[in-house]
This record gives sequence, structure tokens and C-alpha cells, in this order.
Amino acid sequence: MKRKKDLSRRIFSIGTLKTGNRNLISDVKGVTAGHVTLDEGTARTGVTAVLPHQGNLFRDKVMAACHVINGFGKSTGTIQIDELGTLEAPIIMTNTLSAGDAFRGLVEYTLEHNPEIGRTSGTVNPVVCECNDSFLNDIRAFHVKPYHVKKAIEDASVLFAQGDVGAGRGMSCYKLKGGIGSSSRIVEIQGKTFTVGSLVLSNFGQMKDLVIGRSKVGESTYKIAPPMDDEEDGKGSIAVILATDAPMSSRQLKRLCKRASVGINRTGSYIENGSGEISIAFTTANRIDHFNEEPLIPINIINEEMIDPFFLAVTESTEEAILNSLIHALPLKGRDGNYRRALSEFTEFIPEDVFIKDEEERSHV
Repeated sequence: MKRKKDLSRRIFSIGTLKTGNRNLISDVKGVTAGHVTLDEGTARTGVTAVLPHQGNLFRDKVMAACHVINGFGKSTGTIQIDELGTLEAPIIMTNTLSAGDAFRGLVEYTLEHNPEIGRTSGTVNPVVCECNDSFLNDIRAFHVKPYHVKKAIEDASVLFAQGDVGAGRGMSCYKLKGGIGSSSRIVEIQGKTFTVGSLVLSNFGQMKDLVIGRSKVGESTYKIAPPMDDEEDGKGSIAVILATDAPMSSRQLKRLCKRASVGINRTGSYIENGSGEISIAFTTANRIDHFNEEPLIPINIINEEMIDPFFLAVTESTEEAILNSLIHALPLKGRDGNYRRALSEFTEFIPEDVFIKDEEERSHV
């Protein structure tokens, strides 16, 4: 399967804020992402890893938060994030029934790099996000193995593919081909510049509901190509990972997490009963040393009265990340002949003011 060489190319022009240089979550310095894509036999699945920094996350934790928008899901690690406000391992994404194997793989990776865990230190909190890819993938076959997690982490880079790759290989979004999407925004406050980045695993929504730039694109695509599973089942999910280099507390990061729902809604979703929406946010600016024995830890945070631009950055980057997951994906045939068409087949329905042609420059940057 051929991939576009320029993985940083901006496809959409969403909102008013500038994007980062790559328009990826990796515009937040230190953040990388990597994939393992499984596409043989009945496998249409994989693993995606997001790394907040390139050091040892267990020993040098980042402040984090999570928010459950709709709790139909089997993710792991969110309880401890909510309680302690830190992230101490890479974030792993995969399919629903492989969450256990991904958990095992992340534990094995962390133990390999931290011999003190379970001996002179506590255990580790593995964070695994999942979506149900069973329409295209034989989810019962357990194609994902623990060692795929290590391979995805080792693949992590500032430039990474989007669309039907990694954990997104078998995912559907608005009953078109979905998967991995990413975007970033620049926030400028009194001469200081910060970055907010989003990465999504998109697997939600009914085709008729898809909105791009306030245009009901899904209604047009449905008339031409109604999906094979044309029923109002509402099954799906989306995991949203947010990164920023702005110093924030876990409470402020939770406020960012809550705004991810606005970006999701802008694409047309009303967050159905059987769809799980979870967001996780972290900052690379505030670190927690696992071995620090000082009674006080100095922490900087953004002035609460100046946080609105970050809410807008989350909204715009999440919305665009979802659309990027759609436009980068290719049509795919999966389990039992099940088939998803791609948004790129229907670009004539996308409003010109939100679509950037290949030859055009990124006007926002």
C-alpha cells in the first residue's frame, strides 16, 4: 500500500489559529508517535504509541489528566491518572479485545528499562486506549501481541503516518475509513509562544452526520455510497490524546480534555450511547521526578484568566485531527468482505474554503 511521502502536508484549513511546522502532535517538542500495522490474512489492526518525551517516563513523569466524555470503553490506566495527575509510560492505542495484550507489552517494555519496579519501587500504571475495529478486523483472532507494543514505541518519530495505519488500520469514522489523525495549534500570549497538539484514534459516527466546515458532507456521500452496515447502531469510539508545552496543573489539563468534545461535535457527532469518547492530556513542561524526596516541588502554571486560547487550540486541533484521520485513509476491504470507502473519494463535497490542494501553501503558518 503506497503512502504519501510528505506526511506533514496540511490537508485542511480549520479554524483561525496557526498550526505548528508539521501540523502534528509532535510539534510539541519531545513528543513522538509510532505504529505497527498488521495487514495479513484476517488482520486489519495494529498498535500506535505516543511518547511524551524521549527519556525514561517512569522516572521522569509528566503531569497529565483524563476525561471520560462517554464511558463506553475498556481503556486502562485512567483511574490513576485522574487520582495522581501524572503519566509514567507511553500511551498505547489498539483494538478493544487487544487491550490486555497491549497492557502486557507496555508493562514488559517498562520493566525492561526500570529494574526497580516491583522490587525497590512501586508498580507502573500502563495507559492503553482502545476502539472496536471488528467490522474490518477479525478482532476475535487476537492478532496484536505484546511484542508489537515495543515495536511501535521503537518506531516513534516526529514524522509519522496518518490514516489507516497502526491502531487505526481497521477503524471506521462516520462509516468511512478512519484511523489515526493529528494536528497542532500555536498559542501566543504576551510574547510567549506555546503549542497544543492532538492525536486521535477515530472510530465513531454515522455517515449522514459528518460535517466539514459547517457543510453536511455526510448527507452527500450517503446518497452515493451508503455503508454496508447501514443501521443506526451508534457503535464506535474515539480516543483523543492532547499534548502541550505550556506549564499546567493536572486540573488545568482536565479542562483541556473536556474541550476535546467540542472538536468532536464540530465534525457532526452527538456522542451516541454505544460510542466511547475518552481524552487524555499531558504537558511536557511540568515534570515529576520519581525519586525526588524533597517536601516541596515547584510547579509553574498558566494564569487561569489566559487559558481560553488553549481551549480554542484544543477544539481546532481535535476537529482537524479527526478530518485528517479520514482524508489520509485509503479504501479498505476487511473481514468477510466488509468494505469501507474513503473520504478522499468524495472531495468534491468538501467546501473549498476548508480544503487545501496539494500545490497550495499552508496559509495559516
